[in-house]
Amino acid sequence: MKIRKAVLKDAAVVTDFNLKLAHESEGLKLDAKIVGKGVRGLLKNPARGIYLLAENGSARSKKEIIGQLMLTPEWSDWRNGNFWWIQSVYVPKEFRGRGIFRSLYRHVIQLARRHGNVCGLRLYVEKQNEPALRTYKKLGLKETCYRVFETKF
Repeated sequence: MKIRKAVLKDAAVVTDFNLKLAHESEGLKLDAKIVGKGVRGLLKNPARGIYLLAENGSARSKKEIIGQLMLTPEWSDWRNGNFWWIQSVYVPKEFRGRGIFRSLYRHVIQLARRHGNVCGLRLYVEKQNEPALRTYKKLGLKETCYRVFETKF
């Protein structure tokens, strides 16, 4: 498995994964055009964040994207550094349970340590997503005291 930063030519796969993620995790049917525009907007502007992709395959075989996550920065004045938010985590069903997210997560930790001004990693998960909760806990992530609130426009 290889982990790499997504580029603009990956937008269709990332968009598809995001649509599947929304449907599987929240029962949402999102507008593919809007999601595609959002994905391309991030890929064209790395200050917004990055997608990391897990690929399988070798130099001789066709590479296939088998997992993704998105990192977005959030400045913390309390810590004088950035939290990196892990978002848009998706591994197709046929590849789950093979350590793909674990590999992506470890890659993120290595990037954060090399980057220098990352003060921590955060993610949010649907309350009822038991498989994800178990995975995150196994990797040493801790549940915080925060709750998420939002207003939609």
